[in-house]
Amino acid sequence: MTNDWHPSASLETLRQRARLLAEVRGFFAARGVLEVETPVLGHGGSTDVGLASLSCEATTPEGRERLWLQTSPEFAMKRLLAAGAGPIYQIARSFRDGEVGRRHNLEFSMLEWYRPGLALDALIEETVALIQAVLGRDPGPVRRWRYRQLFREQLGVDPFTTPLGELRRLAAARGGLSMDEASRDDCLDLLLSLEIEPTLGRDGLDVVVDYPASQAALARRHRDPEDGEWVAGRFEVYLQGLELANGYDELTDAAEQAARFAEDNAARRARGLPEVTVDRRLLDALAAGMPAGSGVALGLDRLIQLALGKASVAEVMAFATPRC
Repeated sequence: MTNDWHPSASLETLRQRARLLAEVRGFFAARGVLEVETPVLGHGGSTDVGLASLSCEATTPEGRERLWLQTSPEFAMKRLLAAGAGPIYQIARSFRDGEVGRRHNLEFSMLEWYRPGLALDALIEETVALIQAVLGRDPGPVRRWRYRQLFREQLGVDPFTTPLGELRRLAAARGGLSMDEASRDDCLDLLLSLEIEPTLGRDGLDVVVDYPASQAALARRHRDPEDGEWVAGRFEVYLQGLELANGYDELTDAAEQAARFAEDNAARRARGLPEVTVDRRLLDALAAGMPAGSGVALGLDRLIQLALGKASVAEVMAFATPRC
């Protein structure tokens, strides 16, 4: 008999986790944000090239179908927004294949909320307030960085204008692997994760804004006032080198979203990755009219890990992979 039936976290830690979850719910209740629940399974999945979705075969009224375990509750929550739900939040079980480690787990808790009519700057302020409330302490000053500013100051390159060949050489040197066939975003992601992210949030909260337009995902795009380059209307929040939250000025154009999904699947084919079924109901909801606004997804296990001073997300989960 083995002892791997034991929980990953201590029972005292799980009691503290329950207290922090109550803190999250109280935070949103005080602001009049409705808690919702949406399905873990969906007919569409995330086409994002950087994510590996899990799926299963299930018997439904339509017969045997492939259903996707959701990488976040985003698509279904946006359908609620289009139906007139108003401001909503959810603590959702989410799934991403291959993501196991000190900061990751195959199944995890995502805190996601949407604010119709709220500008991105106001959502950044609310996200910071939520993080401070869960931490139960002031983590230090809040600093805002433009994505290209970080690359210029820390690596001496402009992520938008530096030739791809130079980015490949720099990424290969820093990463210790061949980047001869890497895309611009591949190089930037590697450099960000290895060189820049570890420096963020060391003695406060760092907010990064104005990502490359190619990394907009489900966010609107706008012009960089410096030189007119297209940038993504999104932000990420970092604390102690950990990315905690990823927020968007939400895209509401159904045709543009459909085009981005198609581009993602084309990129998947080019890389030999399996295509992911597009969520047509999300596109229908956008076509019907989703209100303009902003939304953010926050890794709740990571935030609880930092709040409780633990070394890994497994230490704040009842049964982390592989103990599930």
